[in-house]
Amino acid sequence: MRASELGVIDGHLTIGGVDAVKLVERYRTPLYVTDENQVRERFRAFKDAFSGVKSEIYYAMKANGNLAILKILESEGAGVDVFSAGELYMALLAGFPREKILFNGNSKTDEELELAVEAGVTVSVDSLDELEALAQIAKRLGKRSSIAFRVNPDISPKTHPKISTGIRTSKFGIPHTEVMDAYRRAWELDGLDIKGIHCHIGSQILELGVFGEVMERMMNLVEEIKDELGIRLEFLDIGGGLGVAYREDDPAPTPHDLADVVLPVFKGRCKEAGVSPTLILEPGRYIVADSTVLLTRVNTVKRAYKNFVATDAGFNLLARPVLYGSYHRIVVANKMDLPPEETYTIVGPICESGDILGEDRRLPKIEKGDILAILDTGAYGFSMSSQYNQRPRCAEVLVSDGRVELIREEESVGDLMMRQRIPDRLL
Repeated sequence: MRASELGVIDGHLTIGGVDAVKLVERYRTPLYVTDENQVRERFRAFKDAFSGVKSEIYYAMKANGNLAILKILESEGAGVDVFSAGELYMALLAGFPREKILFNGNSKTDEELELAVEAGVTVSVDSLDELEALAQIAKRLGKRSSIAFRVNPDISPKTHPKISTGIRTSKFGIPHTEVMDAYRRAWELDGLDIKGIHCHIGSQILELGVFGEVMERMMNLVEEIKDELGIRLEFLDIGGGLGVAYREDDPAPTPHDLADVVLPVFKGRCKEAGVSPTLILEPGRYIVADSTVLLTRVNTVKRAYKNFVATDAGFNLLARPVLYGSYHRIVVANKMDLPPEETYTIVGPICESGDILGEDRRLPKIEKGDILAILDTGAYGFSMSSQYNQRPRCAEVLVSDGRVELIREEESVGDLMMRQRIPDRLL
């Protein structure tokens, strides 16, 4: 959410037409605030960009698994990419059609595979071990399982190494040079229906040329599978990865920019090969990142080696800066009409030196009690949060055209003790 897209009324930040200061007065801080309209607009932009071909947009739930967000996207016609039994359960609870759920993951348990077979969702198989286990489970249950294989295409996007998933050294997928052996084996096994092929090269990708290379490599496999096994795959899933502008000067490619790279190759190669698979894309970050801000209150301002501003939110609620050195823009929500005055480093309350949310930011004069808004936190914000230092996680609210709805209650200290047990001998 670029600063130009945020509202300001009487010096206060507004989100979805709602005053951020009034939100924290009602729900306390820290607080995640999501603009419903922004989620819908982002999804519709993706759907529109690829409407010229037979396509589906599968939301990558790992980015943000709140049930209200899932219901919004299900109502827009999205499919969903899930990565665990818990995510599969949430997808079914949210009402996603089973035929539009892809169960992804490099280390599925037998219990998860059984759940996928029982639920009738497609499994993206990540290894030959998994393939054999899935076939045995389907046979034991007397059911058939729809499958794709996840391919490691050995293509490197220009992104952080920890979110680069399609390079040769990645733990994800079967090497593209070996995946034909997997398709041959699947063809021999009972209980499996080969439906598609799948890859994902990484996240937060801002230079889109690499997607053309991915499409060429995947279409080579689609054609080889048709020629050798006589299988015309029903879908080709090239994953997600489209980045967002966390900094004001970041490039901000759109889904239409991505389509301009991908579709000419896809259309041309499909025509040459005589195939017509559905093209699936899996945006997560692009759909939800800039829909959400994290509001946090200033506990103290300390002049030391730097001007430290300590807030009540830390990496327990927003882990990305610590994990990836990620940048999030920060504004003073109750002083939006004041000019920058000093340079501050924003830190959280966690007992770790790395608990830094933003370094050397030029901001209006900050005082105890001010409300900071950390922008673009809808992706991998709450979904990666924890209770470290025994801190309950915060509430989440949904705003839309001035309406405010609670979509996750704030945790209490009692929630920290849930499912813990003290042995009788220690009482």
